Amino acid sequence: MNTVVTSKEEILKTSRELIQAQGWSAVSIRAVAAACGVSVGSIYNYFDSKAALVGATVESVWCEIFHCPEDGAVFQDTQACVIWMYGRMKYGCKQYPGFFTLHSLGFMREDKSDGKRRMQQTWQHILEGLCAVLKRDTKIRPDAFNEQFTAEKFAGVLFSLMLSALLRQDYDPSAVLEIVRRTLY
Repeated sequence: MNTVVTSKEEILKTSRELIQAQGWSAVSIRAVAAACGVSVGSIYNYFDSKAALVGATVESVWCEIFHCPEDGAVFQDTQACVIWMYGRMKYGCKQYPGFFTLHSLGFMREDKSDGKRRMQQTWQHILEGLCAVLKRDTKIRPDAFNEQFTAEKFAGVLFSLMLSALLRQDYDPSAVLEIVRRTLY
């Protein structure tokens, strides 16, 4: 058996593949080492515990699902961004069945601080991205936002609707698009 893994990214890729094939519970130091064809110690060279491996895997799944599209125009238009996000949510559910509901929300209930922190960082990144899109979108009427109703608050509403859709596994963005149209245009 090899004693050196080519990269941390390879370990995370293998962990994602295990989730896709066998579900979230398949990720363990031993299982990942076996799937990588390396010793358990090799995994420990990159991750000091199962919790660290799981936390990094969570982050890599979120990053894969919501990686930046090749067409940057998606982030210039709120409606295009919402459609893209719902499409990515659908992709994520298909690639990682149960990930959003069983795993991600489980971090909020349990004391898994590293995974929870990484998930919250990813969520914050998505929220900030939504806010940036709202501020760049030239189609939004000038008086749509004010001191009480800010782009940040509306981004929070959109993000809450997205999380709700994840729980329901509803990837039709039409209701959210209607809210965007009625509120901002």
